[in-house]
Amino acid sequence: MTRVTKAVIPAAGLGTRFLPATKAQPKEMLPVVDKPAIQYVVEEAVAAGIDDILIITGRNKRSLEDHFDRNFELEHQLQSKGKTGDLAEVVELAELADIHFVRQGEPLGLGHAVSVARKHVGNEPFVVMLGDDIMDDHSTVLPDMIKQFDQVGSSIVALMEVPQESISAYGCAAVDQRDGALCRITGIVEKPAAEEAPSNLAVMGRYLFTPDIFAELEHVEPGVGGEIQLTDAIARVLAHDDVYGWVFAEGRYDIGKKIDYLRATVELALQREDLGPEFREFLSEVVRREGIG
Repeated sequence: MTRVTKAVIPAAGLGTRFLPATKAQPKEMLPVVDKPAIQYVVEEAVAAGIDDILIITGRNKRSLEDHFDRNFELEHQLQSKGKTGDLAEVVELAELADIHFVRQGEPLGLGHAVSVARKHVGNEPFVVMLGDDIMDDHSTVLPDMIKQFDQVGSSIVALMEVPQESISAYGCAAVDQRDGALCRITGIVEKPAAEEAPSNLAVMGRYLFTPDIFAELEHVEPGVGGEIQLTDAIARVLAHDDVYGWVFAEGRYDIGKKIDYLRATVELALQREDLGPEFREFLSEVVRREGIG
């Protein structure tokens, strides 16, 4: 079995839910504590053994490339001022992995964005990681999926149970043969009405695909929202091959939503040894002042 070493991170969206903050900067560069959101995703990939990352961008996304590139002027300034810790951090950032960039060209949907990666990925398995979804440091979703792929040899999609009334915001999977976190997907549909959803298992922002997905993406017609939906390509794969689900329950933040963005900022800050104790005292004071609880 070919080892999974490549990741594709679609980052071409406009980020309209965070306007006006995203008018002049990519949503993926919005800071969560002191790192841009996309850095969490890249670091998660690297921690799982991925060393080749392709980021799919669009217009006005140049700052993504700059963030993961060397900045010799900044490095010189840090070195001259003796800020060795900061220097090591920015140099390490540029050496996390082999990071490549390609433009989507037209905003035709997630499925189309993934299809742009075909030449780079070639005939290898690869993971897709959505930049809106970040995982905390304790999450094992991605390495668990890679480990399971070594066993089953088929595509795997991350799933999470959500309230039935919320399922219309996600792709939704019907499953059987559930064995712990692993299950076999029998059907998948994009953003179904709550009363028509086959389950309450929502597709989350981590996928592991065999290269067969590219052939199916070629035949997908525009679906929900008039876009090329990745979910529809997965449904086509089901016609001739197994696709598995990996169900998890914790550690994920959908920072495309403002409330989850705030939750991620608070919870990830609390986990930091350098910030957590002081920040926890501050939050306790806010709770007392506001009469909460």
